[in-house]
Amino acid sequence: MTVTKLYEMSVLQSHDHKRPESDRSGEEGLADRREECYSREIQEIQSEIAGLRSELRRFIEHANRQHVDAALTGLRREYADLFIEQNLSEADQRLQERMIRDCPMRERCYAAFYEFLKASAEHIRDGEVSEEVVRSYRDRLATMRKGGKLETCATCFTETNRLFEKQLELMRSLGVYRESREASSSVMDLPDEVLVRDILEPLANRHRFRIVQSLATETQTFSTLSTLTDLRGGNLLFHLKKLQDAGMVLQRHERGDYIITEKGYKALTGIGAIYAALRP
Repeated sequence: MTVTKLYEMSVLQSHDHKRPESDRSGEEGLADRREECYSREIQEIQSEIAGLRSELRRFIEHANRQHVDAALTGLRREYADLFIEQNLSEADQRLQERMIRDCPMRERCYAAFYEFLKASAEHIRDGEVSEEVVRSYRDRLATMRKGGKLETCATCFTETNRLFEKQLELMRSLGVYRESREASSSVMDLPDEVLVRDILEPLANRHRFRIVQSLATETQTFSTLSTLTDLRGGNLLFHLKKLQDAGMVLQRHERGDYIITEKGYKALTGIGAIYAALRP
């Protein structure tokens, strides 16, 4: 390197070191402002992304809700007669088996109970059953109960009430009856036995949870669920029966597709909300 070049470099470096302090502080301030601006822009972008994710989540939930409603509506329309027939067949069998046999009022009471259950079962065809309608049936049954003068009447009325509640459970599963319930004021008020039996236990299994997850977006055939869960024959039927008994899954007909119920969908979304709240 020539002497001239060395001299020029020395002059430049000397000039740089002699740059006014105000210039350097100004550049540092500008850099700080740029960094602050970039940080603010990044935060705004992150906020927008979070908002988009929230909107997308709501859209997916709404789409799933529409899918469930449409599927249940089609199910009610197509198989209402079958649901009613099966329900009344079971009611007839239970009443015949469990009503007091040697009661002189047996035949008369059987006819009254069966007509009561037949009338209430017809509401399975409806798109919606109000609280007022359900209350009217409860009041009607209570009035009938007051007319029972024998000590053994309690047995027959208890069975009829149990069959009526089972009808309501079916209506809930089909989305026909959506009762308004206020949240419990205390965790001590929660019905532990019912919660464990009808909600926690049916979903506390990886295979059953995966079945409900898959049904939340579309109906599934038995073979598709078998592939999804890697379960065959009786093993898969066992888990499906658990979910059906809990009112979370329905089958269109004896060999038809499986569909999630109102209860199953709400249980699944509730678990999703709990997971989101507890996730670290």
